[in-house]
Amino acid sequence: MPLGAPAFWWRRPGWRAMALSPVSAIYGAAARNRLLNAPREPIDLPVLCVGNFTVGGSGKTPVAIALAARAKEMGLKPGFLSRGHGGSSSAPRIVDSAADSARDVGDEPLLLAAHAPVAVSPDRAAAARLLGERGCDFIVMDDGFQSARIRIDYALLVVDARHGIGNGKVLPAGPLRAEVEDQLRHADGVLRMGEGAGAGPVLDVASRAGKPVFSAISRPRDPARFAGRRVLAFAGIGHPDKFFETLRQAGAQVVLEWPFADHHVYAEAELRELAAAARARNLGLVTTAKDAARLGATGFSADVSGMIEVLEIDAVFEAEGAAERIVRDTLAAWRKRRAFT
Repeated sequence: MPLGAPAFWWRRPGWRAMALSPVSAIYGAAARNRLLNAPREPIDLPVLCVGNFTVGGSGKTPVAIALAARAKEMGLKPGFLSRGHGGSSSAPRIVDSAADSARDVGDEPLLLAAHAPVAVSPDRAAAARLLGERGCDFIVMDDGFQSARIRIDYALLVVDARHGIGNGKVLPAGPLRAEVEDQLRHADGVLRMGEGAGAGPVLDVASRAGKPVFSAISRPRDPARFAGRRVLAFAGIGHPDKFFETLRQAGAQVVLEWPFADHHVYAEAELRELAAAARARNLGLVTTAKDAARLGATGFSADVSGMIEVLEIDAVFEAEGAAERIVRDTLAAWRKRRAFT
């Protein structure tokens, strides 16, 4: 479960969820109204949104990168659109990976910037216009499905295969951002990310609703580098346990696991403690690419930074042609939208 999230979110509904149900009903009604009635500003470019049903990590960012890569292979010039969660910048801006830090623009935009131009802003329409000015002709929006700020041509909702939608309740009784049925009404496809049976119920609902269901897995980019090694793994992401398991699948022996809350900002003392624990047991020190983006803003000492390695992962669609189908369906919906405006 996401560290920092209430544990009862990821169990069968109990008294805590029941006690919060009246508040969830109000939150769910507001979310439903926003999805149905919020004025969505039209964008001149095709918009593919990669979102999820719940708060916490589901693997959206690697999926967004994979879809942008496929768009490039199809001759398009994609750009990423992000709110820039965790960053301090409010005005729309293009991410400069050489000058910006996670404190400026957030950790996920820094990861995305290695693959295509990234525009960040709570004002997604203004940020999208910046991408157009940079020559982009296809937008991949990382998150933002429930915000209903701009017109989306294709909405792909990602669900973690192991954790699914938790107890199936809306915030604050559970992790859902809105009722599943309300979200599916505005979705064009659902992607099961990873392996496990936790996503089964929501995938069944999606199938009954006639939504295409895709599957993808996380694949370590360089597993041989970690095979056979004893490591201390640490991660401040939505589901740290997924990262630890991916390391094991790469052949590493994860001796110590140190999970942190999603988007955790590391202090120098914490990093020194991690380094000391690794040295004491002669372990490698390994983290995620997202955590590494945040570490770059910490300014920690060189003796610690030299110990830390990053396990890069890629999202790989299991069915051949699935990513291309999603990109093509986005373009088709955009052309149809343009024809009626």
